[in-house]
Amino acid sequence: MLRGFYTAAAGMLTQQRHAEMLSNNIANANTPGYKSDRAAIRAFPEMLLSRIETKNGVTNISEVGSVNTGVYMQELIPLFTQGDIRATDLPTDVALVEEVVPIHEETNLKGTLFFAVETGNGEVKYTRNGHFTIDEQGRLTMAGNPVLSVAGTPIIIEGNNFTITPEGEVLENGQYTGQTIDIRFEDDVRNLVNEGNGLFRTADGTELPSAIGNGNVQYVLRQGYIERSNVDVARAYTDMLTAYRSFEANQKVLQAYDRSMDKAVNEIGRIG
Repeated sequence: MLRGFYTAAAGMLTQQRHAEMLSNNIANANTPGYKSDRAAIRAFPEMLLSRIETKNGVTNISEVGSVNTGVYMQELIPLFTQGDIRATDLPTDVALVEEVVPIHEETNLKGTLFFAVETGNGEVKYTRNGHFTIDEQGRLTMAGNPVLSVAGTPIIIEGNNFTITPEGEVLENGQYTGQTIDIRFEDDVRNLVNEGNGLFRTADGTELPSAIGNGNVQYVLRQGYIERSNVDVARAYTDMLTAYRSFEANQKVLQAYDRSMDKAVNEIGRIG
């Protein structure tokens, strides 16, 4: 009987976390470059129950059987597909458009490209959010994080008449400034960890290699455009309803077990 409590409760917790993930995806549907999460839901491994008894100084172990406490959300997996490209006509908006990105042999998943930015503590993080601004120091930034050049230094914009070529070169009044926006490449997306606020890092803390000069990768930068999120809003709402219905089903099972336990304790076990 108690096993049913565990199974139903595990199902409720899993669907609650699933709904929270879907809510976050829907909330970021209009966030530039946002990559939607997917839930990896797994059945909890079976556990073997044993009874340990000690009698006359002798310990005996006997198997009771196996128990499975239901399902759990193992992890959130970002989906790194290309979002739609939308024109904004803002010179500081830059869309990273993937043309050729190799598929990882082991996972059969396509790799991904990023802008490299420097956070306040000096760490290098990665983003697809190309909604840039220029701060008071003339640095091209994403949410306050300077966008890095191939040289590893922040991109500096000195005037209003600047352009960014499809290769990422920064021009001022038509002249090359010696700065090129760096694009990083990750072939195995399993190595990426979502930091929030549109930023990613590597699981082992190493920096991603530059995609510039990589003959297996092709991309273009489009100034005045933005990459939208890859959230499928219609599907997210459908999955949300499914999660709520599954939650309610597990809730009803839990209530049924509770009524059965109440009857067993207060009626069946009554004496006289």
